[in-house]
Amino acid sequence: MLRPGVRLIHIRHGLTDWNAEGRLQGQTDIPINDVGRGQASGNGERLAAFLAEEGVDPASLGYVCSPLGRTRETMAIVRDRLGLAGEAATDDRLKEVGFGAWSGFTYAELRAGGNERAVRRRKDDKWSFRPPEGESYADLSARVGEWLETIETDTVAVAHGGVYRVLQGLILGVPLHEVPSLPAPQDRIALFQDGLLKLF
Repeated sequence: MLRPGVRLIHIRHGLTDWNAEGRLQGQTDIPINDVGRGQASGNGERLAAFLAEEGVDPASLGYVCSPLGRTRETMAIVRDRLGLAGEAATDDRLKEVGFGAWSGFTYAELRAGGNERAVRRRKDDKWSFRPPEGESYADLSARVGEWLETIETDTVAVAHGGVYRVLQGLILGVPLHEVPSLPAPQDRIALFQDGLLKLF
């Protein structure tokens, strides 16, 4: 659970080519593309404006991201727009849900390859289903929840769609079966505080 009064600002990484193609990306290290860089820049500008309105010095916040390249580049762009130098800390617990042997495939390709039944099982229960050598959303929520317990000061986190979804389950109490299907925009900023969510 997020500590009372602490603000957690979550930004999803910018668009990648695999996002655009509908490929299961997970923990495969795919870079953001030019559209994604534009999204990251826009989020950095929105965050700078928000902090200015709140009278918050960007340097006073904590910064952490997933260690994958797409989140690190997104964070670097955001920090540049905030006028901050240097790199943010990384935490392995903020990696995207692992798709294991399914990484790199579209659902259509998986079905065509003889995985129709498994794809249907995942669609019916994304929370508990684990792809071969991969993780379930329950697994993801457990490690993100462990990380969340360590957050003691206002923090900006750049991570992934799955991380954003499980944060909503952990902080807002969204029912578990709904969590994996929550929208996760790449051009909006999420502010969690005191059990509430604000998008800007």
